[in-house]
Amino acid sequence: MSDARTTPPILANKHYDAASVFTPESLLREAKRQKGGADIGVPNVCILDPDGDIVRDLKASGRTRSHPGWVCYHTELHVFEEQGVTFGIVGCAVGASFAVLVAEELFVSGCRLLISITSAGQIVPLGRPPYFILIEKALRDEGTSYHYMPPSEWSVACPTLLDRLAGDCVPNEVPIVRGSTWTTDAPFRETAAAITAMRDKGIHAVEMEAAALYALAAARDKPIVCLAHVTNQMGIIEGDFEKGEANGVLDALSVAHRVAVRLNGDVGQTDSTPKATEGLGSET
Repeated sequence: MSDARTTPPILANKHYDAASVFTPESLLREAKRQKGGADIGVPNVCILDPDGDIVRDLKASGRTRSHPGWVCYHTELHVFEEQGVTFGIVGCAVGASFAVLVAEELFVSGCRLLISITSAGQIVPLGRPPYFILIEKALRDEGTSYHYMPPSEWSVACPTLLDRLAGDCVPNEVPIVRGSTWTTDAPFRETAAAITAMRDKGIHAVEMEAAALYALAAARDKPIVCLAHVTNQMGIIEGDFEKGEANGVLDALSVAHRVAVRLNGDVGQTDSTPKATEGLGSET
């Protein structure tokens, strides 16, 4: 029988200031050697699209091209233009560990601003779905964040980034509010008791990536903005999981564009992206 006082493996043998032996640079070096990818960096602004709906719509409309320098073993990177801004986008990297793996590879490949737009289940309502939440903090109920930051209840967004997104950061017709989320690794273990506990904390939605991405942002000094597209009530009603017109793609692209413009200005200027360490970290 195990000792109840033993530190759980997820919290043991973590050395947060130590360098990793295995790095995204070494992985991509060998992938490039094997695949022969072009020596081309990724766009300055990239999007994670866990559902894949944005990517599928862009591909179906002929708006994307494959990035010739992206050699990730697990994903494809597509490039498209939206209102004068060039974006890279990766679809279907679902969950904390997958999202962070891809994010690490994007940043060492030239990404300077990463925007995650994930679908989410409503807990404490902030409106009638669908609507967007700019995630200010995410409860760390996943595993990946604990490999990047010491234990704490929350991963929090950079206040400087949030300040620069203040005001009408998206067109008026696109509902967007600020709030908190619960990041889980196990969507099919969202029990009634767990949901009640999250509601009692005032948490607005449940998703699967934000806490880990914000921990990565803090640990690696990288600018990451996470948005939750609240589309459902976890399947407890009929007609759930509706994203709106065009499966929510038009609204999602509008949100991504405004975030990119607010945070990056002229995305060709290296000094226009704020440093992620300005106030960013984990909240106890």
